[in-house]
Amino acid sequence: MEIGRDGGEDGNREALLAKDEQGEDGGSYIWVVVISTLVAVSGSYVFGSAVGYSSPAELGIMNDLGLSLAQAAWLLNLGRLSVGYGIGLLSYVVPVYIAEITPKNLRGGFTTVNQLMICCGVSLTFLLGTVVRWRILALIGIIPCLVQLLGLFFIPESPRWLAKMGKQNEFESALRILRGKDADISHEVDEIRDYMETIQSLQEARILDLFQRKYAHSVIVGVGLMVLQQFGGVNGIAFYASAIFVSAGFSSGSIGTIAMAAVQIPMTTLGVLLMDKSGRRPLLMVSAAGTCLGCFLVGVSFVLKVRDHEWLKALIPSVALVGVLVYTGSFSLGMGGIPWVIMSEIFPINMKGSAGSLVTLVNWLGSWIISYTFNFLLNWSSAGTFFIFASICGVTVLFVAKLVPETKNRTLEEIQASMNSFSIEPK
Repeated sequence: MEIGRDGGEDGNREALLAKDEQGEDGGSYIWVVVISTLVAVSGSYVFGSAVGYSSPAELGIMNDLGLSLAQAAWLLNLGRLSVGYGIGLLSYVVPVYIAEITPKNLRGGFTTVNQLMICCGVSLTFLLGTVVRWRILALIGIIPCLVQLLGLFFIPESPRWLAKMGKQNEFESALRILRGKDADISHEVDEIRDYMETIQSLQEARILDLFQRKYAHSVIVGVGLMVLQQFGGVNGIAFYASAIFVSAGFSSGSIGTIAMAAVQIPMTTLGVLLMDKSGRRPLLMVSAAGTCLGCFLVGVSFVLKVRDHEWLKALIPSVALVGVLVYTGSFSLGMGGIPWVIMSEIFPINMKGSAGSLVTLVNWLGSWIISYTFNFLLNWSSAGTFFIFASICGVTVLFVAKLVPETKNRTLEEIQASMNSFSIEPK
């Protein structure tokens, strides 16, 4: 009886707290968070479209325009440089902004929408590229950029950033807009304010300060996830998908790449829906295990290719296709978006700038290394390349199990205080 009564009291208390967070109107505030999130992630579509058409189509674009390195190809490269500059900023700022404006029970799913938009950009550009020319694809990419640029004038600033800057009135006003006019925000205001007072007693972290012991856990988790994400081979497989399928015995790589594009969006959507239900850690481990299996199957397909048995050779294309689709689907489920979600949650606000720069640099550097070396690795050993990737994905499962904290249903302040050595003194 005591247990039942205590459980009932706890349930009632949680229900009342949830009601306070959502306001008396039953959660009608959420449309502000939804619109703010959609504006923030609209630019991420351009990242996907750039992956979908920019690099593979560069030679065709230059030939179509009659460009050469001696003429005006620098305009094309300047455009790509500008896209890269903008994407580099958005890849970090967008998940951080979404994490700072959303309630703790919705934060994971909303932050992962950023990865969903990237997948939409990649998949839709692959599909549209089969029926329209590159000029139309480039013009389509302008639309979400304009949506984001104009929408930024109408969405609220991050309350936590306003609190850090000492703008108390604007801080409470922005939080009120995001939580609803009837919501009780006093507890959240006090928690953020107390945390900011602790943070402001610390100096703004520089790059070298990140290697202090008190920040070690956050930096290891943030950097480690980005390294493992990229060295699991995702960009090599994405950029050289056609070559992989042709090497495995397909007459053309187009069927495989279209199948990859078709898998990404539903699996990323599933990840968005499961993020705040299953938690980050279980989803990450399932995702990493799936990418490990996918790489292993592709490696096996290349091992079978050197065998003389005809019935084995007939299986090679199917095994390779299944392996790549398992890898793509598993990566889209968790490893694609969750490292960015966790990165946006674990760093204290006094080190978000420097830590975010470091983590983003590591991510893009890893992306470049894998993209550059992948073809050389395939020439060295196709099977060996994918077995290496499978091993790294297996290490990712252990890394997540041992070091990555569960952040579901915890406020940013709770997460950051638990991972760093400074503490918030009770008032």
